[in-house]
Amino acid sequence: MKRVWITGYRSYELNIFKDNDPKVQVIKEVLKNYLRAQLELNDDEFWVITGPQMGTERWGLEVALELQADFPQLKTALMFPFTEFGKQWNENNQLKLTSITQQVDFFANVSDKPYQSPQQLRNYQQFMLTHTDEAFLLYDPEYQGKTKHDYETIQKYKEEREYSMTFVDFDELQEEAEEWAERQREKDEF
Repeated sequence: MKRVWITGYRSYELNIFKDNDPKVQVIKEVLKNYLRAQLELNDDEFWVITGPQMGTERWGLEVALELQADFPQLKTALMFPFTEFGKQWNENNQLKLTSITQQVDFFANVSDKPYQSPQQLRNYQQFMLTHTDEAFLLYDPEYQGKTKHDYETIQKYKEEREYSMTFVDFDELQEEAEEWAERQREKDEF
């Protein structure tokens, strides 16, 4: 069994405010390529484990759910750092969160209490590290966002234990965006 933690930038950190933004398609393509490569190497059970944030985490689950048709060994888990996560979000985003929660293979809260302190977030990071074998981050250390905390925690964890980390930075995203745009042009020509 293999377990990967997918995390990265929130949608607003990438100036993405609509699901049909072309940047979302590029990011999903990156996620799909990563997961497909992992799944083609391995017939064993493979878990994508992630959190509830709008952005990389949700897109990662959406891609994993799409890939389940071709890869039955793929399972999805959604972990909330605390109960009532997203309660303060607007109605549309709450509906998206509810929808994805109902589609995953497993859902749970790391803390059984609503948000009380930053310690719950640290406990969540520790849970994710100890329940996964590697992490995939959509993150560029030159452009820090909230994912900086996960990145630093993973780096520290790797000093003491064997743990893999793959991260896609903005240069790699730009390359994928150019390839994606080229594929779109080719489709339009036919």
